[in-house]
Amino acid sequence: MSIAAGAPADQHAFAELLDAVARRRQRVLDYLMQERFRERFRPDHIRDAVYSYIVSGGKSLRPAVTLLACGALGGDEERALPVAAAIEVYHTWTLVHDDVIDRDHTRRGVPTVHADFARRARDEYNWRGADADHYGATIALLAGDVQQAWAWSLLFDAHLERGVPAEIVLSLARELAGEVTPMLVEGETLDVQYSGRALELGEEHVIDMLWKKTGALYEFAGRAGAAIGLNDDSRELPVVRALAQFCSLCGTAFQIQDDILGVVGDERQLGKPVGSDIREGKATLLTLQALELADESQRSTLSAALGNACASASDIDEVVRLLRDLGVIHYARDVSRRYVEQALGHLHILPENAYKRLLDSWARYMIGRQF
Repeated sequence: MSIAAGAPADQHAFAELLDAVARRRQRVLDYLMQERFRERFRPDHIRDAVYSYIVSGGKSLRPAVTLLACGALGGDEERALPVAAAIEVYHTWTLVHDDVIDRDHTRRGVPTVHADFARRARDEYNWRGADADHYGATIALLAGDVQQAWAWSLLFDAHLERGVPAEIVLSLARELAGEVTPMLVEGETLDVQYSGRALELGEEHVIDMLWKKTGALYEFAGRAGAAIGLNDDSRELPVVRALAQFCSLCGTAFQIQDDILGVVGDERQLGKPVGSDIREGKATLLTLQALELADESQRSTLSAALGNACASASDIDEVVRLLRDLGVIHYARDVSRRYVEQALGHLHILPENAYKRLLDSWARYMIGRQF
């Protein structure tokens, strides 16, 4: 199966997909906004921080693919809803902590949790400077802790409220806690350690880091939906392995596309600053390939901006121009496209139904999205 470079997107299929994802996001959001959950989180600053990203308009692709995978194998999406909600909350705590690590100030068009609560410390408590910033980081860390605990609770609700067999829920909880979380933390650690060291790395190092940061949770989302759809927690069933691998490859493609949009995307659509990865010196396929292909003068320009928190807008524009001239944006898109092509090859085992068509569109959306 081939996705031709530059082929026009199937806009009808994408529109159908985005409508399907939006409807599932709303179901997850309605579930999470129940008062029985909201009243658990105190004081108000913690409640507001816990819900900040949840209500700010993300696409909820991970819970959507859980529900689609469940339906594709003949399962009832409603039984999988608490697990989908758990994955959304779990992903959210990683974002809250990631924004502290990366020192980002906006996400999804709103202030990051640590930035917002530093402001609130100034406005409400008249704290200033380092004290306000420390309060913001503290609320972000505590909110992330609460969100992770909430995610486990939501997993258990799949059994307690929706009748998913306890052995399936326990298997998923064990996998998320014992495999996915250490993998994700490893990927985040490598992301920090690799900053400013692109010349020392090979492409395999960057791809491995991207998969651990993003692909591992997507893989879990697909496997969780498959387990509930089949009412079987075996990870070795061919259709389960196929869906897990499909989601894993799509997750890697998603992160590569995210890195591309981080330098050439529309900041208003992305809801976060374009160029922040350059200022942080992030090791991406783009920077790796650019430093390898650049001549001495170009490498000097790149090195002056990469990892320079004070790089000006014109410095960033010059780096983006170099990335285009060196062909590395096109290269990264090709790599992302190849991952999706591999992913689509795993769908043949699924029964023909509307869910399978949506999963096909979901994979293609990963590399066609603009935000």
